[in-house]
Amino acid sequence: MALEIHALIFDMDGVITDTVELHYRAWERLTQDEGIPFTKVDNDRLRGLSRRDCLNYVFRGRTLDEDMAEELMTRKNVYFLDLLQHMTPDDALPGVTRLIDEGRAAGLKIGLASSSQNVYPVLEKLNLRSAFEAIGDNKSVARTKPAPDVFIWTAGRLNVNPAKAVVFEDSEVGIEAALTGKFWTVGLGDPAIVGRAHLIMPDLSDVTVQGLAEQLEKQRLEPNI
Repeated sequence: MALEIHALIFDMDGVITDTVELHYRAWERLTQDEGIPFTKVDNDRLRGLSRRDCLNYVFRGRTLDEDMAEELMTRKNVYFLDLLQHMTPDDALPGVTRLIDEGRAAGLKIGLASSSQNVYPVLEKLNLRSAFEAIGDNKSVARTKPAPDVFIWTAGRLNVNPAKAVVFEDSEVGIEAALTGKFWTVGLGDPAIVGRAHLIMPDLSDVTVQGLAEQLEKQRLEPNI
């Protein structure tokens, strides 16, 4: 018997669309402005973190007062939004729109939970704003990932028990947040990063609602690690 699922909750960056490269280019430009080294390895370590936690990592060893921190975060975001102008609906990752449509057709609630401050501009560019019944972002909760708050907030807006919801994430902190919140988890991408997820997939290309329920049932694990 397949697991009963009532909702699908998606992270955005790296799950709905690949904004990782855009964030890298924006951070790279900012760090070049400031004479600080920044690599793609550094960028990968920012996945799932709040913008202030990202800034603290990028400028580690530097003391930043609040005015300077706000200016740096604003400047980086301006660079990101400039790059975002070139995004189109074709930039949704493989399998995303199909899985959302399939979930809605099956009567599932569809939500999005992200640490990003750019959720709405990105979704507008992808023409996916109306696909989600609840959207949680960094303004929805006081604590960002790895705290589970944004997932719990989104599940609450969907009126769904976390134990009946599946979270799709591509970051270690995102998986930890969802597990702490007692959700079922699907980790996308590198197993070294998302290895604690209940299921690990390269992407959403071959994921179906029925197959997902059956595979999670086979895990014979409670979503409460």
